[in-house]
Amino acid sequence: MTALLEKLHLRPRSPLVIACLAALALIGTVDYLTGFEVMFSVFYLLPIGVAAWFIGKGFGLAMSVLSVLVWIIGDLQAGKHYANPVVPVWNAVILAAFYFIVVWLLTSLRSLQRDLALRVKQRTEALTREMTERQRLEEQILKASEREQRAIAHDLHDNLCQHLTATALAGQVLTQTLADQSRPEAADAGHVVKLVEQGIDLARNFARGLYPVETDAEGLMAAFHDLAGNISKGAGLQCVFECESPVLIYDDAIAAHLFRIAQESVRNAIRHGKPKRIGINLSEHNGQVKLTIEDDGLGVPDNLSEKPGLGIRIMAHRAAMIGGTFVIEPAATGGTIVTCAFPKAAYQKP
Repeated sequence: MTALLEKLHLRPRSPLVIACLAALALIGTVDYLTGFEVMFSVFYLLPIGVAAWFIGKGFGLAMSVLSVLVWIIGDLQAGKHYANPVVPVWNAVILAAFYFIVVWLLTSLRSLQRDLALRVKQRTEALTREMTERQRLEEQILKASEREQRAIAHDLHDNLCQHLTATALAGQVLTQTLADQSRPEAADAGHVVKLVEQGIDLARNFARGLYPVETDAEGLMAAFHDLAGNISKGAGLQCVFECESPVLIYDDAIAAHLFRIAQESVRNAIRHGKPKRIGINLSEHNGQVKLTIEDDGLGVPDNLSEKPGLGIRIMAHRAAMIGGTFVIEPAATGGTIVTCAFPKAAYQKP
């Protein structure tokens, strides 16, 4: 109803003016034909109300005066006689005052309605700007975090790992030298070399965890394969990665978001679901890329929709950042299914 009134208000005023005058003429004619014994003064409120609401106070007052004149002239022409000539004047003044009050009420209400609509519009625009700015800041924070993690990962891999590798080589030379001299310290030196090599593996794994996706189209599939292997070894359960046909992701940011979603989903499954098997599936079908993480654990908590954790909210936000959807639902055979899908156009090669 409000939308209809707004459309009428936005229409040109000339047709409304003509319609009000035509309605006044029609009501006046009917009033004259029915005679002065039947009161028709209330029906004049229709053109008066339309004039006041859609055109303005001035035209509403003018319609009020015209309505009073039409009413009096109609009664006089119909043969109504007054004992005192002051009576019709008094009746006209009272009726005009009533119409004026109605016009004032309608225009005041219309003004309040416009002010309220304006405030609602301004508030909505402010909230939209605030939400847009907040989303922009969140995206910048995530991008900055990814850049920082990538930089740290590269420093660990390119600097620390190389330094430790050189140290291990030097230790091997020292171990061999001590062994050639039949020194008992050779065993200790060999143990130190093993510790350094373990440190190299730890640094590489840490770097891979910070930024596991290689900067090429097939990097995401390789990262998922490594993730499944590491989970199988470290968590004592079966974790497999399935991809029937290659899914090439050319956008590094999209690949990073997808990996983080899968990584967090697997962590949640292990932490809360106690599964024996976790499957990571990446597929492309009908212009959509779909990432699915399914486990055979305890299933979706009952209060998940009411109180989603920070990790779930971050995953949903990551999915939204790449223009995708994020759904957590119970699996048909028990357990949980996490699905993130987004359009193919978002990752096509430029």
